[in-house]
Amino acid sequence: MKAPLYNQQGEKIEQIALKKEMFETPLNADLVYQVAVSQMSNKRRAIAHTKHRGEVSGGGRKPWAQKGTGRARQGSIRSPLWRHGGVAFGPRNSRVFTKKINQKMRKAALSQIFSEKARQNLLFILEPPVLQTPKTKELAKIFEKIVPERKTALFVVAASDKALILAARNISFVQPKIVSDVNVLDLLQSKYVVMSKQALEKI
Repeated sequence: MKAPLYNQQGEKIEQIALKKEMFETPLNADLVYQVAVSQMSNKRRAIAHTKHRGEVSGGGRKPWAQKGTGRARQGSIRSPLWRHGGVAFGPRNSRVFTKKINQKMRKAALSQIFSEKARQNLLFILEPPVLQTPKTKELAKIFEKIVPERKTALFVVAASDKALILAARNISFVQPKIVSDVNVLDLLQSKYVVMSKQALEKI
């Protein structure tokens, strides 16, 4: 499997060989789906929260006597049956949505998506420009030549390329990521993957 290598002017200069174990893995859609769902679940936070009858203020005494009034027996005006009472079986912020996924499964899903991007010619390798200062304008010109129609692109760089990350942050259709932080959800949400040569060596 090979991917096009682009220079600092955004010109294709050659085809570069990709690692077989990372970029030639058959796709298992069920596994990718499982890892993506687990990642979304782990990001989820329980916000909806209702108070049960023990948390609603008031209702400290029995409204009326148990017998003799002719009315139905009641123990508290904060019962879920009453207006302004507690909520029965309502959502609570103590709910946990996390799903455990094994490390081997995560790595396999990453490899499969990278392989699929390479098979569909959506993976580009870039000789990263040497930026002394974070200049978005210079990097934007390169991406406009590489990425067709300004579609969403994940820009994977090595940890040492801090200037590239800062420069790419302001490009609307580019999401910069350090190679160690790349995850399944980022890859699925981006149509193209642009990877620096140093990141390709470390992946």
